[in-house]
Amino acid sequence: MNFSRTSLFSGLILAGSLALPLIATAQDTPETQKNLKALDPKLIDASVDPCTNFYQYACGGWLKQNPIPSDESSYGRGTELEDQNRLILKAILEKAAAGGAGRTANEQKIGDYYGTCVDSNAVNQAGLKPLQPTLDRIDALKSKDGLPELAAYLDGIGIGTFFGFSSDQDYKDATQQIAEFDQSELGLPEKGYYDRTDEKSVKLREQYKDHIARTFELLGEPHAQAAKDADTVLKIETELAKGSLTNVERRDPQALYHKMTLEKFEGTAPNFAFTSYLRTLDTPQVSSLNVAVPGFFTGLNQVLATSDLDSLKTYLRWAAIRQTQGTALPQALDDESFNFYGKILEGQPEQQARWKRCVRSTDRALGEALGQVYVAERFSPQDKQRTQELTHDIEAAMGRDLDQLDWMSPETKTRAKEKLHAVANKIGYPDKWRDYSSLNVVRGDALGNVERAASFEEHRQINKIGKPVDRGEWGMTPPTVNAYYNPQMNDINFPAGILQPPYFDAKQNDAVNYGDAGGVIGHELTHGFDDEGRQFDAEGNLKEWWTPTDEKKFTERADCVVKEYDGFVAVDDLHVNGKLTLGENIADLGGLKLAFLAYLDRAQKAGTDLAKKGDAEYGGLTPEQQFFVAYGQGWCQNNRPEDLRLRVQTDPHSPEEFRVNGVVVNLPEFQKAFGCKTGAPMAPASRCAIW
Repeated sequence: MNFSRTSLFSGLILAGSLALPLIATAQDTPETQKNLKALDPKLIDASVDPCTNFYQYACGGWLKQNPIPSDESSYGRGTELEDQNRLILKAILEKAAAGGAGRTANEQKIGDYYGTCVDSNAVNQAGLKPLQPTLDRIDALKSKDGLPELAAYLDGIGIGTFFGFSSDQDYKDATQQIAEFDQSELGLPEKGYYDRTDEKSVKLREQYKDHIARTFELLGEPHAQAAKDADTVLKIETELAKGSLTNVERRDPQALYHKMTLEKFEGTAPNFAFTSYLRTLDTPQVSSLNVAVPGFFTGLNQVLATSDLDSLKTYLRWAAIRQTQGTALPQALDDESFNFYGKILEGQPEQQARWKRCVRSTDRALGEALGQVYVAERFSPQDKQRTQELTHDIEAAMGRDLDQLDWMSPETKTRAKEKLHAVANKIGYPDKWRDYSSLNVVRGDALGNVERAASFEEHRQINKIGKPVDRGEWGMTPPTVNAYYNPQMNDINFPAGILQPPYFDAKQNDAVNYGDAGGVIGHELTHGFDDEGRQFDAEGNLKEWWTPTDEKKFTERADCVVKEYDGFVAVDDLHVNGKLTLGENIADLGGLKLAFLAYLDRAQKAGTDLAKKGDAEYGGLTPEQQFFVAYGQGWCQNNRPEDLRLRVQTDPHSPEEFRVNGVVVNLPEFQKAFGCKTGAPMAPASRCAIW
């Protein structure tokens, strides 16, 4: 989700998803529901010693039984649940698309959006005609003076140009929304792809340039001109990347906050009239704003000065075609986009069936309209109540954990508890549903629907500027199989989509649900106290509330986690980036510890015999063992090597194996549960510990 381009949302990310163009994936999967369980003994590989490699022990059976489908770049427990959800959403959308006088306004929108999206014949018949007005508008640009108006038009239909623009909470006044300018999202995943000199990176840039050239040829350019234009695009993107921050640098919120007046900002980049841009975009009055990356705009100013008009128009043509959804483009362009972003970048052999991609597209465009129907079918009041109880138990466990920390001063503990008690819990779906009445969805107008949905969201965001923050808003749609913490809101969010097997299983016991769903809840709660989240106070303001001594002690403990994960080899010679993944690793480690503490308290109140082994449904495991196996099985996933390389270089989440083994090695509770001898791979003599 890209509600704010400097968004600090810390999501769980269960299927390794990345913010790449919406090209997804054409082998169809059988339309049958699996019987998913949070703990399934058949997924265990009992030939593996859990004290040697717990991930292989918990997941070995699943890994053997679930090769990656040809239309996926990875496949895990989260993907299994997404498959289930997608079938439910497909049935909802097909019913809505069938029409009839009884449809509600929202059913008309989701039905006509989906019905138009899946009609590939109509899209192919239309060819480039729907896109031509945008290309003509770019071609008609007569001078650089017209760039602000053109950029505003493109941004208004969902096409990012030279920079990112949106609204965000003021980092130091979390009650207010302000305007925000940020670095642009380029065609390659992040800055490092433009400057790394290793053989694989150099080759990938050549493949990217070939992809750009082939795309321009499909737009009608001669081969030689297309190759020249590809060089131009790569040159401009490389220059823009130079002024961008890396993914690791962007993890520091202090580096992303530079509040200034509009007049001062314009003075830093005089080659672009931002006032004209804002006026054309019809934003509310902007007096002060946040410039996330000032150095980027210095570089952009230079690019605008040194690039001729034709080069800039070439870059904008590429931006327009690259960011247009593949389902709204003729087949040849759609296939070309998938060839690079799917096959080359992620190693995915085949494009997904169109209906799957259209379900995703509809959820992105009209997520709360679709989610309202989904919730009515799939999320009961009982599910919400049990999740609330789990959440309260884990929050109480964090309070007790804070009390016993020997490295934190009483002063900082008091502030930490204030923040903990202020955390808002959002479970299942929003209290107030989004109003889509101003969004016009037209049956048969695929690209128009995509552009109008993008325009709706763009203006919904920018119209927040200057207004109080809506703390009831959600950043994920209800069917989403994920969760997140937002430090500026100080809230934890669990969509209905994830609160079902294999993560939350009403048919299984507390040990299982505290290990799996509890681990998810604990993960998001701990994000409020990771290396990023801890910099925000109880109200969501970027504010120093730690004593210098406590901050130093936290950093020392965090450095232990960085070094541990730096040592993990993800694929080939590529190691996990401990700094990039630090926040998620802290959340994994702290979250599972909190979930375990909460479970022990719940088990004591229930009189559970922790030494008693479970029956066949629970694999003959003790309750404590069930807890850890349920957590481990939540992360079972097979990954293609190309996808792993991409994720390690761009994703703040560690690969799944290390989200299991990298956590349990640091928990003496795991060692005790499985009777591991000190010195075993999963029971080292020294551990990392923060929370």
